[in-house]
Amino acid sequence: MKYNIENGAERIVSRSPHVETNPMKNKGRWHEIFGNNNPIYLELGMGRGDMIINMAKQNPNVNFIGLEINENQMVNAVTLLRSMNLKNIKLINTDAKNVADIFANEIDTIYLTFCDPWPKDEDEKKRFTYEAYLKLYDKIFIKDKKHLILKTDNKGFFTYSLESLSAYFYVFNKVSLDLHHDNIKNVMTNFEKQYAKENRPIYYVDARYPR
Repeated sequence: MKYNIENGAERIVSRSPHVETNPMKNKGRWHEIFGNNNPIYLELGMGRGDMIINMAKQNPNVNFIGLEINENQMVNAVTLLRSMNLKNIKLINTDAKNVADIFANEIDTIYLTFCDPWPKDEDEKKRFTYEAYLKLYDKIFIKDKKHLILKTDNKGFFTYSLESLSAYFYVFNKVSLDLHHDNIKNVMTNFEKQYAKENRPIYYVDARYPR
């Protein structure tokens, strides 16, 4: 069933105990919100939430925050979490452009998973690896811990991202042109599982800013 505001998506999302409905008030307080000093990993554009929820299950000593602008997509994550007693995950329904208003220097790792590649030249500024976004991430990363992981099925966007990250002086810990056939630990998204069935190559980079 496709949810929308009229048939309940807004209500379902806003009433979930995992959703922070006023996240800006938590800026600089996210460790307090989680009640511990564990590292915080942020996924921008989490979609249906499959990956971040499974990562939270597998890594109880890490705090996870999933950000998604599409309310209808978030319903799936909220529904999945109803039957789980996960204390290390929070969800935020907003635009990625707002991250500097939501977080101080609190984030250890950012995941960019199958975000919109915006292939037209005139849309370059909307890409999550455009220089302006990388500067935005600087404002929320813990100092000296800038760590970004990207997965995409779009070769053009991947090539662009490698160039953009390199120009911004990131160094690459791992690069894969076919993630599902390389020996790299990976938790798949729902759509990624379908891509695997289609034997579609997944491009991956683990990048870190040198200290």
